[in-house]
Amino acid sequence: MSVSHSQAEQFVLFDQTFVYTKMDADNSRPSKSHYYVKGDMLNPKRPSDWTQPVDYRNGTVHIRLEVLEKPAGEAPTTWSLCYIPNQGQKNGYGCTGTVVYTKTGVYEQDVSMKSFWENDSIVWSKGIKQMDLVIKDDSGGQGHAHKRADHERFFPTKVRITMTQVSAGSKYDPKLDPTLQVKEPSSELKKSRD
Repeated sequence: MSVSHSQAEQFVLFDQTFVYTKMDADNSRPSKSHYYVKGDMLNPKRPSDWTQPVDYRNGTVHIRLEVLEKPAGEAPTTWSLCYIPNQGQKNGYGCTGTVVYTKTGVYEQDVSMKSFWENDSIVWSKGIKQMDLVIKDDSGGQGHAHKRADHERFFPTKVRITMTQVSAGSKYDPKLDPTLQVKEPSSELKKSRD
């Protein structure tokens, strides 16, 4: 009798910590309220084909949002997380998003790669070239925070956003996430605590 042990296949697409101001939102190009994750900000070892040999297209994405700083007032805020493919079809890109939040803290969720807006507008076998992160209010698709009269309730902010892609049939395993690895304190630090 043989026992097979399967390990979740997952990879961190990106892990970015950044401050975002009203000036950043007004001056981002080509689109306002966008923070662009591209080049070496994305995992250089991400697969060029998300359908095989490992099927990430039909898996999930684990979204971890750490809100480090947020203006007073508890304005409901979210980030759209848009996959920009090497090759698109129909709309040409697709977006998932963070939960709506009102306070600092850590927010995590798992989202099916087949459930988010325009997920079928991406040719997944050709891979992803960048991610566009868009700060919004809770009103829906066009609720860009920079357009609001009360924009001071959204800016400045400091967040850390991590997206971990998980293969079909697997479940996100935080023990395999290198962005969450906690280092043991050095022996010198341990001694100073005693």
